[in-house]
Amino acid sequence: MKHKLIIILVLLGMFIVTQFIGLYVVKHYSQNELPYGMEPPELSEKEKTQFFPSIIIAFIIAIALFFLLTKFKVEFVLKLWFFAVVSLAIGLAFYAIFTNKLFFEKLIFENIPIIATLIAIPLAFIKIYKRNLIVHNATELLIYPGIAAVFIPLLNIWTMIILLILISVYDAWAVWHSGIMQKMAKYQINTLKIFSGFFIPYVSKKQRQMIKYLKNNSKKSELKKKKIKINIAILGGGDVVFPIISAGVMLKTLGIWPAIFVILGAVLGLSYLLFFSEKKKFYPAMPFITAGIFLGMIVSVLVF
Repeated sequence: MKHKLIIILVLLGMFIVTQFIGLYVVKHYSQNELPYGMEPPELSEKEKTQFFPSIIIAFIIAIALFFLLTKFKVEFVLKLWFFAVVSLAIGLAFYAIFTNKLFFEKLIFENIPIIATLIAIPLAFIKIYKRNLIVHNATELLIYPGIAAVFIPLLNIWTMIILLILISVYDAWAVWHSGIMQKMAKYQINTLKIFSGFFIPYVSKKQRQMIKYLKNNSKKSELKKKKIKINIAILGGGDVVFPIISAGVMLKTLGIWPAIFVILGAVLGLSYLLFFSEKKKFYPAMPFITAGIFLGMIVSVLVF
């Protein structure tokens, strides 16, 4: 295993929770309009297929723009970009949660967009500009459901399958061939001081014992001089959002159980990667997750 068992279980736990939050948010927006004037036009299945190249072009432009900004080291613009996207995505997720009258019956529902925004913006500010580990990972649970809700109405099953294949091929190339993914992750963590995905730093048992010994023996000054190796377990945002999008498309097309099978397949694919990956090696997660999603789709078709 690349990481300790407890770290793998925490990563998997956050991934699973995010998937089911995403399913709830997507289900809400399948019956209600998106707030903030973001409701996309209603497209037929044929129109979704015709519109698909525009989505791919939009992804390519976004990636190219990110690399352009990193090349010229415009960290202020990049952080502002992250802040805007995070605020909007969290706001969309909170809006879906707050409009559930079963849990928030006493709220003034006309003011829910304002309430969701007032909560989302401070959380996004702390996440992007203050680097709080708990806030970072907690907000990740909400960001990807919000993002997925925007894209799902534009896709059907076939365009979703093509998108997963393209993303998986790109992920494999970017990790195993060009190393772009590793460079992007290092740039975000070391320069921008943010990361788009789950982020869990931890130390080895030996390092932890050394820290404990120095603290217990009043050697804090010596502790400050020590070089402590921090291990980092990460899972990129794309690895989290694309399974939600896939489950959402299945939910809108075939119903709740096929969507759940897709989530279970994605969890199986990610679990295989996390448990059988080797230390000091980088792996693209999307090929494994996509394989699991396809398995879930096949099983759901056979069962239902």
